[in-house]
Amino acid sequence: MDDLMALRTEAEQWLRTKGTDQWSDPETGARAIEKWRSAIDEGRAWVVVDETDRVLATVSRGPVDRDFWTDADQPESALYLYKLIVARHAGGRRLGERVIDWMSRLAALEGRTWVRIDTWRTNDELQAYYEQLDFQHVRTESPSHRRSGWLAQRLAGHVTAPDWPLSVGPKSAPLHPR
Repeated sequence: MDDLMALRTEAEQWLRTKGTDQWSDPETGARAIEKWRSAIDEGRAWVVVDETDRVLATVSRGPVDRDFWTDADQPESALYLYKLIVARHAGGRRLGERVIDWMSRLAALEGRTWVRIDTWRTNDELQAYYEQLDFQHVRTESPSHRRSGWLAQRLAGHVTAPDWPLSVGPKSAPLHPR
């Protein structure tokens, strides 16, 4: 838990240098951290570690967020990806992309059609990143009590780094392609 909270704090600081207050907004921050702690406690959060077990990245899955996705979206058809964070020292390894590919494969194995995300409505840079990874913008929702609401999805099973998969197990495989 301490490693993951440190990773989140680092991400908050880095996001501020990008001109966004995503994840550090005092109105939503405490609630978001509590939801994330629940995901960790319930085994819905994973980590990517190096050969020394240093945490490089994390991702969580969660239930459909009913502030955004409706029955018309067929919520059961998707895996919902949350809290993708990559340590700054691990940049340049395409870990975000590779973690998304891993989640995409998981979604396909579960028989789902989509991997879905939501990001802050004002974080254009993050939205562009996801679009580069073949997420398609679905719509933007603006509930008054939320800052997130840019909704996107990509087909389950679709991968953008097929020659560089992440390994799953007690010890991770090398982080470099063979």
